[in-house]
Amino acid sequence: MPSTAMKDATTAMSGEQGDRKLRVLISGTGFAGQGHADAFRGAGAEVVGMVGRTAHVVREVAEQMGIPFAGTDWQEALDTCRPDIVSIATPGGAHYEPIKQAIQAGCHVFVDKPMTESGATAVELHELAQQRGVKTAYAASFRYAPSILHAKHLVADGAIGEPLEVECISHFNLEREIPFGWSHRKEDGGGRLNNNFTHTLSIVTSVLGDEILSIIGEVRDDLGRAPIVEGVHNFMTRRNFIPEDLNDPSLEWGESNVEWSYTVLARLQSKLAAKPVSVLFKHGGLVPRFHEDHIVFYGSKGAIYIKGHYGSGQLYLYGKTREWGPLPMPQEIAATIPNVKGETEQCWHYLAREFVKDIRGEVVEPYPTFKDGSQYQQLIDLIRKNDNWTDVGHLD
Repeated sequence: MPSTAMKDATTAMSGEQGDRKLRVLISGTGFAGQGHADAFRGAGAEVVGMVGRTAHVVREVAEQMGIPFAGTDWQEALDTCRPDIVSIATPGGAHYEPIKQAIQAGCHVFVDKPMTESGATAVELHELAQQRGVKTAYAASFRYAPSILHAKHLVADGAIGEPLEVECISHFNLEREIPFGWSHRKEDGGGRLNNNFTHTLSIVTSVLGDEILSIIGEVRDDLGRAPIVEGVHNFMTRRNFIPEDLNDPSLEWGESNVEWSYTVLARLQSKLAAKPVSVLFKHGGLVPRFHEDHIVFYGSKGAIYIKGHYGSGQLYLYGKTREWGPLPMPQEIAATIPNVKGETEQCWHYLAREFVKDIRGEVVEPYPTFKDGSQYQQLIDLIRKNDNWTDVGHLD
């Protein structure tokens, strides 16, 4: 439980927030760091500082974005900027220490997925946040894609009857020659479970409910190795650094130690269904798709099909007519979507807005927190054990 002093400090801060903007410190200078900064500004907060690994990079990004403090020392930034909120926008393997320091400083924490590199460290941080009485947000945030919000309303209104099963299918066909980096290493928060499954699991639980009963899974490293190339800073531009000559004898290679494909089966208890709902999560990071990626919710009276690996495309309903038909986005849902470009950016803006409102004491719908993030990391640890097989070689 938080101490009396911490409770008093939290109450005092809540009382002051009607008179001033919340102060936000960003960890990370790449696509996510810049995206988080824009999202918190969109939510009415003040971005007071940014921290990165490389001095000249963080200075340049902070100057371009009009952020007053730029540095490479996280503790110094916490002491200097005295933020109300910290936003962690680095790869998952770099999350643990900055989050721990921020919680100890009494900051609310917004973190991108994955929460950390392991279930044990994620659980530790969740418990520490509870003890210190700070609020947390976990940005497995594609649950805020417009068509997912639409599906949630439809399922709750009984449009498909009782939910029975869900399938989440995606094939990314990523280039095998993408330069070696954090995404190739388990200890750095890489792997497709950390960076794909986290979103789809959050989507499914947002629509059906978050009581996960059981899970089983299989993972596979289809890659093996990737070229080591200097100069890659922004994750979104890493393809620009693929070597022209992969047979160059001077080229160095790094070994992958994470999954690039997975198949996961889960059973969820939903208040909308009498029996547990079956869910299939199937993802191939390196293989091509033939038809579009999709998410489908099947029920006793109909089904909802959404185009896109994170359900950001058109929604179709199969109902009384026994035919699939597209449904327009209801205006009341469209009105809640932040007016920014990019589906990733829209979802960050949505979650940051909810988080800021909650910190200010406003009533908001439940959003993903460290409770979810720590649970997801424990599930990923279990799936990665890959020990669910039954040997049938002895059968005739």
